[in-house]
Amino acid sequence: MDLNADLGEGFGIWRLGDDEALLGLVTSANVACGFHGGDAPTMRRVCEAAVRRGVAVGAQVGYRDLAGFGRRHIAYDFAELRDEVLYQLGALDAFCRLFRTRVRYLKPHGALYHAAAHDESQAAALVAAVGEYDDQLPLLCSSGSVLAQLAVGAGLRVVGEGFADRGYLPNGTLVPRGASGALVTDPEQVAERALRMATEQTVVAVDGSVVPCPVESICLHGDSHGAVAAAEMVRASLIDAGVQLSPFTG
Repeated sequence: MDLNADLGEGFGIWRLGDDEALLGLVTSANVACGFHGGDAPTMRRVCEAAVRRGVAVGAQVGYRDLAGFGRRHIAYDFAELRDEVLYQLGALDAFCRLFRTRVRYLKPHGALYHAAAHDESQAAALVAAVGEYDDQLPLLCSSGSVLAQLAVGAGLRVVGEGFADRGYLPNGTLVPRGASGALVTDPEQVAERALRMATEQTVVAVDGSVVPCPVESICLHGDSHGAVAAAEMVRASLIDAGVQLSPFTG
């Protein structure tokens, strides 16, 4: 099982989350590419630290929305979104090359992640960008989403992702941020949910029902309160249960 976290989301002198601590716990790093968060020095720092720790680097691409942290929906034209995703991929890959690695996968961030789960145009723009840039690049997203379906149809590898620290609706989608039950903040509960995802491929929804959750990677949000403590408990819980942790990219 892979453990991933959103990292490098600070900007300038402002830092968000503890990148260094999380890099010691996860196997894959979703690095912000400068649109919803992150900047050039931050990308360089996180890429260097990830390589030093043997953590796979993925591009977390988002809307051009620093003020809203990429969590506000933007109605993009297909070609514009495709090209802005390509722009972000190229920026992060440049820093990866400095440390003799490369971008290993792509994951959309925030509002783009949710839009691509059901919006065919935005999902298609992501698929087109990956196909043009490197058709061997996996897409990290929710299984069964429109993005996953289009990516598979285009011959791309899809890696199913689960969120141990987010609430789920009975239909298998995430509870919208701001709604009751959207966030799971108790580290023990986060660890329990991660273990269920890894061993049973299911998750308990907010109404108590058990729904399928086929995953190869479990996400821990680096900007959440207590993110490091939760990641420590998740990692320990999985290892104690005999779950081998490694990047899904090999």
